[in-house]
Amino acid sequence: MSYYINATAPAAPSPEQLYANIDFSKLSWMEQSWANWYLWIGNPILATGLMSFLVHEIVYFGRCVPWVIIDAIPYFRQWKLQPNKVPTPQEQWECTKLVLFSHFTIEAPLILLFHPIAESIGMATWQVPFPSWKLMLPQIAAFFVFEDMFHYFSHQMLHQGIFYKHIHKIHHKYSAPFGLAAEYAHPAEVLILGMGTIAGPLLYSYFMRDLHIFTVYIWIMLRLFQAIDAHSGYDFPWSLQHIIPFWSGADHHDFHHMAFVNNYSTSFRWCDWLGGTDTKYRAYRKRMDEAKKQAKAKGMTVDEWRAYEEKINAEEEAEGHKAEALVEASAGGKKID
Repeated sequence: MSYYINATAPAAPSPEQLYANIDFSKLSWMEQSWANWYLWIGNPILATGLMSFLVHEIVYFGRCVPWVIIDAIPYFRQWKLQPNKVPTPQEQWECTKLVLFSHFTIEAPLILLFHPIAESIGMATWQVPFPSWKLMLPQIAAFFVFEDMFHYFSHQMLHQGIFYKHIHKIHHKYSAPFGLAAEYAHPAEVLILGMGTIAGPLLYSYFMRDLHIFTVYIWIMLRLFQAIDAHSGYDFPWSLQHIIPFWSGADHHDFHHMAFVNNYSTSFRWCDWLGGTDTKYRAYRKRMDEAKKQAKAKGMTVDEWRAYEEKINAEEEAEGHKAEALVEASAGGKKID
């Protein structure tokens, strides 16, 4: 059964028209709740806008809260990638204020306009029932691949001269990122990189005409989880990159913030591998692995190992500062000796 009720339905039908031919007894609880939301709001455009914004805010901050708690508990420092750099409550609050500013001034207006754009390219919004998982899973997988490639090239652009100095530098304020900093960025960066997240679904819907916004919401939720976890600063034994070898994870992205260079992709590692933009990262990982073996052979204490680890990280960060300075200098035509 197709999840479309009427492919030629008007952009903003009345509440009575929305589900006139639907048997609610055959719908799942989620599908009934979905339909009741649209009936309760009474305006599909407003209902989609509000739900889209609420989904983003609830998922983003809901996923950040566990990382805030983890940062406050010393026990978890054993898995922190840069254990000597724990965000203070003041840093977290300053970060949250900018994130909220971007959400309400940049993202909210665009989200409220999403419904008419979606329906104009054939995306289902208020319709029920939902599509099957057999249809949704390949779509979500395609969105992950598209966004990862888009982000890889866009991120590299943001590391060039004027783009870095005036836009991307804000996101690099924290050399040791934390969950809340996932969307800590200049408004222009929010638009540029956010385009990669939503362009995939929009392009797919335009050509295939079988996409439901419910699938897009699942994709957005997973993308938010990925972005926040990548900025968490923690590498647990059960982290996804230890299960899926080509998954990026916090270990991959933390190095980018610490060393400034390498690892420009988001979800996967293959773009950096193919583009040769992970060579310093792989050399760093090899160095750390060898250092751990030596530490074990020498019988180092935990404190001694932490001091040695901090020394290696400090060296990588110092090289990163030099690379960052060169990029900034290129934006102003200056030379650094």
